[in-house]
Amino acid sequence: MATKPLIPRMHLWEIDDQPWFPSFLRAYVQTGLTHAWTVHIPILQRSSPATIVAETLHRVLGDRVSRHTYIDFCAGAGGPTPFIEQALNKQLKRATTHTAPAAAPAGVVNGDSKAASESTPSDAAVANPEAKSAAVREEGTAVDFVLTDLHPHVESWEAAAKKSDRLTYVSHPVDAAHAPADLLRRYGRKGENGKGIFRLFNLAFHHFDDDLARSILKNTVETSEGFGIFELQDRTPTGLLTCFAFGFFIFLIAPLLYWWSPLRLFWIYVVPIVPFVLVFDGLISCLRTRTADEVEALLRTCGADTEDWEIHSGKERFLWPCGYLNWIICTKKTT
Repeated sequence: MATKPLIPRMHLWEIDDQPWFPSFLRAYVQTGLTHAWTVHIPILQRSSPATIVAETLHRVLGDRVSRHTYIDFCAGAGGPTPFIEQALNKQLKRATTHTAPAAAPAGVVNGDSKAASESTPSDAAVANPEAKSAAVREEGTAVDFVLTDLHPHVESWEAAAKKSDRLTYVSHPVDAAHAPADLLRRYGRKGENGKGIFRLFNLAFHHFDDDLARSILKNTVETSEGFGIFELQDRTPTGLLTCFAFGFFIFLIAPLLYWWSPLRLFWIYVVPIVPFVLVFDGLISCLRTRTADEVEALLRTCGADTEDWEIHSGKERFLWPCGYLNWIICTKKTT
């Protein structure tokens, strides 16, 4: 069991969630969050957080990674999911050219260090090369991603979907606590591609209070075969420090990202509302983020049968020296 954080969870409010916050500023803030997921700063980052999410899904799910359709139930304006899709399918494509998956980078899983050597073939795979080859072929199959949200951003999603044949979206509102039947029929095991649904919550699960979180988990267990929670923050001093570092990097790289938009730069440098909201909401997000044990406690008390579900968790550093991506992946044992 992981060490319990010294800072208790507090479900406080974030500025970006408030109805009175101007929509154009909210769009700027959401763009900033997307860049937090997708920008790669050499030396300070080995890769972007979105790429690390793809690597984590590939490593943890193993040959099961291609058995799912990945549905983002809180996609917002798109966030990192289009980039996760590209990164994961690139990794799967590379896997088809090798007799075994490439060694994954070392990380931390369930509080323990995971070495890259753990990705070496099993004794069974060595004894049965044909079975191993079949697993590699299955693992190398490209996967589909779907964008959904209670408040759809169809224009942004349409632009993202045009860049990939493996990315699509649902234009009508989707409630993560009550997944619509048509969505389940289309993308579920009995749907067009015969794959199970794997839900994604990217920088989203901390927004739910306990009652809503249980309702979402209950619906997930009853209609899906797995889910992943990915957060760029946690309730630790280093997590709080990373939020301030993020504010610093906004000032540092904004001219490179937004040179074409004087209005955006105005709200970053002249009247710095955008960086203030990003840092303030980031700090609040730290206080709202749950540990793996806290998520598991909600899962086991959500009202659904979770006996056959297992939970894995860990963290991967995405920004030197103290920025960590925290992840929780939960799947049915039989999938």
